[in-house]
Amino acid sequence: MKRKVIIFISILATGIAIGLIVSQVPNAQQQAVKSAVLLKADLVGMEGKGGFIVSSEVAPGEVGKKHYHPGHQFGYILEGSMIMEVEGKPPVTYKPGDTFYLPPNQVHWANNVSTTAPIIVLGFAIADKGQPLAVPVK
Repeated sequence: MKRKVIIFISILATGIAIGLIVSQVPNAQQQAVKSAVLLKADLVGMEGKGGFIVSSEVAPGEVGKKHYHPGHQFGYILEGSMIMEVEGKPPVTYKPGDTFYLPPNQVHWANNVSTTAPIIVLGFAIADKGQPLAVPVK
């Protein structure tokens, strides 16, 4: 009898643990944009300015949110294709090997039109130290 109770409690505990783990899987969402600052440096002769190199990966099918960069932004497309829209201008498609420049405070957004492949962009920025690299627009 004691052995049956121990087996029952073990099975019940295992079932509860599995249920908790499985219930968390649907709640785990893939991050739409993953960015990493690869290099940050003070710019000699440009007091208060910093230079940044950033790698960004945009998930397949991601529709970008409007934002701007307080500093100068340069980009180089490593992988994937995207459509970038800049306020007041027609959309432009970028593919691997393409580059772009955005002046400070230029509102824009980019969309990954592929449902299977991410976009990987290498970004270069010159910005005021202490300022965010990107600011969302509502």
